[in-house]
Amino acid sequence: MANLKELRKRIQSVSSTMQITSAMKMVSAAKLKKAQDSILQMRPYASKLKEILQNLNSTLEGNDGIYASKKEVKNVLLVAMTSNRGLCGAFNSNINKLARKTAEEQKSLGRHVSILCVGKKAYDYFKKLEYTIAGNESHIFDQIQYSKVETLAENLMADFRNGKYDEIHLIYNQFKNAAVQYPTVEQYLPVQKPENQNSAATDYIYEPEKADLLQLLIPKSLKIQVYKAVLDSNASEHGARMTAMHKATDNARELQRVLKLDYNKARQASITNEILEIVSGAAALNG
Repeated sequence: MANLKELRKRIQSVSSTMQITSAMKMVSAAKLKKAQDSILQMRPYASKLKEILQNLNSTLEGNDGIYASKKEVKNVLLVAMTSNRGLCGAFNSNINKLARKTAEEQKSLGRHVSILCVGKKAYDYFKKLEYTIAGNESHIFDQIQYSKVETLAENLMADFRNGKYDEIHLIYNQFKNAAVQYPTVEQYLPVQKPENQNSAATDYIYEPEKADLLQLLIPKSLKIQVYKAVLDSNASEHGARMTAMHKATDNARELQRVLKLDYNKARQASITNEILEIVSGAAALNG
């Protein structure tokens, strides 16, 4: 009977876990819809703005080209974007591993690497290792707002202008769908030129003057790139958590089925033993 009691407790425990994971899956699915809409609406705008910025890169001169200026790379900043919470499969570990791999590659080139953690899981991971932590911006994912991301982008641009960092890279999960996210390393600064250098430069008509327009357009584009990465990471997090909770619910359901089968077998064996004891006792009395 002790075995039956233990099995009943395990079945109840698995049932409770299954209810929790199922509820978390539904919550993540609801959040995913909003996050997915945000990134899908932002992505075309951000991509076009980045394309324009890259096309203008070859025409930038003087102070206008400060964000495209290339120099000897001595100090590199990696911006690692993870979530503040777990229970989302390999979402966080993929970014932490990629950031660490990228940091080691940069170190092998004789460069000093700093890591800016955007997300609690990245900070918890790298603070235990021998890396220079440039800061912890976990509050951004508490409630995603453009104003918070804008401040982060302005700080990154200021550090690049002042020569604190010679290169800045964004490391985040690029959202494809609920089941697929791509860990990505993207050079943020200096601004890269278009991949197809042989193509003719686009001839833009500037209104107002080119200098005034570029002064507004370049920082705007750089802020949007960071905001897009944050939205990508946010949608990827909810997709990864929904998938992880879906698998956890399925596993709990399968474990519950196996435990119920074991419980029924044990209960049947217990009843059979009781019947045998009664029959044996009756036979002994009659004998």
